[in-house]
Amino acid sequence: MMLRGYLHEVGSTYNRADGTGSPAAKLLRGALPVFEPHIPAGHLIKGSAGNGAGAFVPWVSFFDPDETDTATRGMYVVYLFAENMKTVSLSLNQGVTELQKAFGTRRAHELLRGEATAIRAALPSDKVVGLSDAINLGGRAGLPRAYEAGNILARIYEVEALPDEESLKTDLRRMIELYQDALMLREQLRSTTRDVITTIKQQSVGDEGDPLLHFAPKSDGEYVQRIVGKVLKKSRKHETLVRRYGDFLNAVGCDAGTNVHPRDMVARTNGEEWLIEAKVVRRGNVSHAVREAIGQLVTYAYLLYPADKQPRSMALFNEPIGDLYVSLLAHQGIVSVWPTEDGWAGSREAVEAGLAEKEADLAPLT
Repeated sequence: MMLRGYLHEVGSTYNRADGTGSPAAKLLRGALPVFEPHIPAGHLIKGSAGNGAGAFVPWVSFFDPDETDTATRGMYVVYLFAENMKTVSLSLNQGVTELQKAFGTRRAHELLRGEATAIRAALPSDKVVGLSDAINLGGRAGLPRAYEAGNILARIYEVEALPDEESLKTDLRRMIELYQDALMLREQLRSTTRDVITTIKQQSVGDEGDPLLHFAPKSDGEYVQRIVGKVLKKSRKHETLVRRYGDFLNAVGCDAGTNVHPRDMVARTNGEEWLIEAKVVRRGNVSHAVREAIGQLVTYAYLLYPADKQPRSMALFNEPIGDLYVSLLAHQGIVSVWPTEDGWAGSREAVEAGLAEKEADLAPLT
């Protein structure tokens, strides 16, 4: 089925009163084969008409698994059908559940709007031409209003006046590219602008006992992505990196824990506690990954640990980051580690602490 035909059929036949067993609801849950030829390998595709009762705002979402695999948290791209089914919005949006649990519904919506405004403002002007900064899904309390608050940018279509197929494909590709740009900009804002990006709530260490309860990374199971006649196996890079490194730490006698959100990992060895931030280098942009790591390590150390019990910091990467950035991190008191074909390499300080097996062969700075 073509994109235009799919969006029109859902928009013209979906009725919430028909429940989640209706043909339109089944069409939403079967979105994968319609959209997968047009989405980069590795992205997840999910459609929903609600759980139990029919949704007021049915949707089809696209997730970068290094960011999220659910519409309840993180950033994602989504087609959102308005409650009256007259419009469908292709939206770069944000999950609200995590913020609601931490701050309550009203404050969570305010924070979502603030983050959306900041990310929009940081994007180059040519990236946002023709896109809307607000969507109207009917304004119903609950998820519809959360989707409206979480919108960063959107392309809004009338269901009965959808553009041609090529235009829809172009818009979808554009929004997926914008998604990656926005993910990078969000982390820059998190590390450089106080209180603009709010995804964590301050907590006191010790309130809930030992944070190293168990080593339990999120699923990194391989999933299958079919692209134009090919079947490709893609692993969830970030979670695989965390799992593999956690296994290594446990194997060499360190205590490693991953159930310490929003931190990626903490570890204890030789009487020292380590705060570990894992970063996937996107599009070869090592500089950005390093800046993200520095910003988040500094932020989490400040927010989540008492001033007199600061942890040591480590940045974990999915590939070598080069001499300059190893030295830069060391200058900031941060050790660095990355996988090799036969183990784990890292800075001299990482090897000395038992967090890596092989010291990187660094050229002297001149």
